[in-house]
Amino acid sequence: MPKEIEIAKFAGFCYGVKRAVETVKKLKTENPERRVCVLGELIHNSQVIEELEKLGIETIKELPPQGEGICVVRSHGESPETFLEIEKAGFEVYDLTCPDVKKVQQKAIELVQNGYYLVIVGKKEHPEVAAIKANALQHGDKVLVAANTAQLEEFKQALKEHKKIGIVVQTTQMISTLNEIIEYLTPLAKELHIANTICPSTQRRQTEAKELAQRNDLVIVVGSKKSANTTHLAEITREITETIHIETEKELENYKNLIEKSQRIGITAGASTPQSIIDKVVAKLKF
Repeated sequence: MPKEIEIAKFAGFCYGVKRAVETVKKLKTENPERRVCVLGELIHNSQVIEELEKLGIETIKELPPQGEGICVVRSHGESPETFLEIEKAGFEVYDLTCPDVKKVQQKAIELVQNGYYLVIVGKKEHPEVAAIKANALQHGDKVLVAANTAQLEEFKQALKEHKKIGIVVQTTQMISTLNEIIEYLTPLAKELHIANTICPSTQRRQTEAKELAQRNDLVIVVGSKKSANTTHLAEITREITETIHIETEKELENYKNLIEKSQRIGITAGASTPQSIIDKVVAKLKF
């Protein structure tokens, strides 16, 4: 019997990622003689980064003391200090912070300015979270990051004494993580302000991934292992059905037996996964 393959409607590039990739390519086309570099990986996908490098768009890990040309701030955003440092080094700044990430930064600032103890739900090492925190700290020092309730334990007394607690969320976080943290903080606060800043694209993907897992014997999640939103999709589907997380179609060879015994296969992909990679995975499965 031929396998039934179902591809998620919301798989692949989200609006913010598509905008970032298309804009940086256009920037290089319009400035062929100028250096165009991105501070950090534009998106979490090595195939896209390689493609950009072939077009002459550099990825730099650290800002040099002296530079020239255009330096792009990636979709995750940066701290206000970093923007100043880019200019000071001699670059022209081109801000490609995702509009949804900008909204989280603005909400975080607003909560701190209004006297709330700010809790950023997310992973502290993630560049988006680091930028949200840095922006909020410009306006007050009552700011913390937590990816789970265990990380809130050491701040429990301080939060209780402060009484006013505000919450913002990394745009690619899981709604279940936010709900657990809300439940933990509710008894501690006299006033709790919750801003569910998980981006609509992430929420749609997570809901769809859950439904996909319920209908299929196997779910294949395609995308970078460094991508937060992609790994969360795999976590969601793994709780429901057999799941494999791959970066490219080449990895399918490692799961040959599992694929052979699965009749219904669902495919979803992270927001930084190009359509071309999804197509190659589908083609290999159909072959």
